[in-house]
Amino acid sequence: MHLKIRHRTEYRYETPVRYSIQELRLTPPTTAGQQIDKWKIGTPIKASNSIDTFGNACSVFAQETPYTSMMIEAEGEVHTQDAHEFIDDAKAVSPYYLLQQTNLTEPTDEMLEYFSYSIPKKNSVDQVLKLAEAVQGLIAYSPGQTNFATTAAQSFVMKSGVCQDHAHIMLGLCRASNIPARYVSGYFFAEDSPNLASHAWIDFCSDLEKGIWTSVDVTHACLSDSRHIRLAIGRDYYSAAPVKGVRSGGGGEELSATISIQQIV
Repeated sequence: MHLKIRHRTEYRYETPVRYSIQELRLTPPTTAGQQIDKWKIGTPIKASNSIDTFGNACSVFAQETPYTSMMIEAEGEVHTQDAHEFIDDAKAVSPYYLLQQTNLTEPTDEMLEYFSYSIPKKNSVDQVLKLAEAVQGLIAYSPGQTNFATTAAQSFVMKSGVCQDHAHIMLGLCRASNIPARYVSGYFFAEDSPNLASHAWIDFCSDLEKGIWTSVDVTHACLSDSRHIRLAIGRDYYSAAPVKGVRSGGGGEELSATISIQQIV
């Protein structure tokens, strides 16, 4: 597919923000399954660009003059095709590092017991997909019940969440099964489900020696395909978040994020 994507993030504050730093992972890589035709990011001031530990394109900018609103826009065009296998380059983070749990992924004893019959005995696609089906079956997709700080354990207790929560639970269970797994942030094209445009899923390491990762969309209990556009990878949401930052001042915050994905014929 040939897709046009526009992602706008707008912040408004009750009182002036005195100082802030924003970190963006809003540039999709050219990789298996996607070719970036054009892409640009608009920020209030010039950002510095780098490549982070996981190989993600990262932009950072600091604002030192007071403001009460801020807009960040990313837009471009991507050609996609079905792909679910991704091979690390020589500089990639060791898969063994991605066996470590984080606060967002740490499973409880109750979680491990509940999913004991679905937990993979080895890093095979069939077994990991079976686990994804079990997670999807338990955690009802329910926007507004959780947020970026909700842990896998909390979502498990609530039995509800969104793609981010599905991914965190899946990461925790894979890692507990000694299967390296990483968080993937990105976009998902579905004309009938615009609320899924901002999406998250996981990669698990299906071949440790060759550094091959297989991409599984837990929310849809399927392998990734031409509907998925990858943005960034990390240990969890926080290390792969498209937009995150810290600020001094501002009081209450109102955040508005809109994403549109259109197919170009």
